[in-house]
Amino acid sequence: MAIDVYLNFNGNCREAAEFYAEVFKTEKPQIMTFGEAPQHPDYQLPEEAKDLVMHTRLNINGSNVMFSDTFPGSPFILGNNISLAFVSKNEEEIRAAFDALKENGTVTMELQETFWSKCYGALKDQFGIEWQFSHEGEELKQ
Repeated sequence: MAIDVYLNFNGNCREAAEFYAEVFKTEKPQIMTFGEAPQHPDYQLPEEAKDLVMHTRLNINGSNVMFSDTFPGSPFILGNNISLAFVSKNEEEIRAAFDALKENGTVTMELQETFWSKCYGALKDQFGIEWQFSHEGEELKQ
């Protein structure tokens, strides 16, 4: 499996993804907003988050490039808005890589089941690199 690049934006993700799709002559991106995602019953989604992009991806010359807006209130630092995404169909491989990279790093989200992945997590490794881990099952694949 390849390592995918994940780009974060500060409210202009839709514009960026559509621009890159045009530049690289890819299909128009399929965009999921935070408002379209299943909502947590104990958490009211802020109005300003509803139209922001939760996830989209483009295939640029054989490479997956994924995109998202940062959630309102989350830190956004221009230039540091890139993470690497380890996506695999092998959950053991995901868990082993996650456990190795979290040594001397900082876990931002423990591996857990989400509505889009049966095993998803995120961390910053000891060198300051942001990583996302996601199990890609056929039933959840976009």
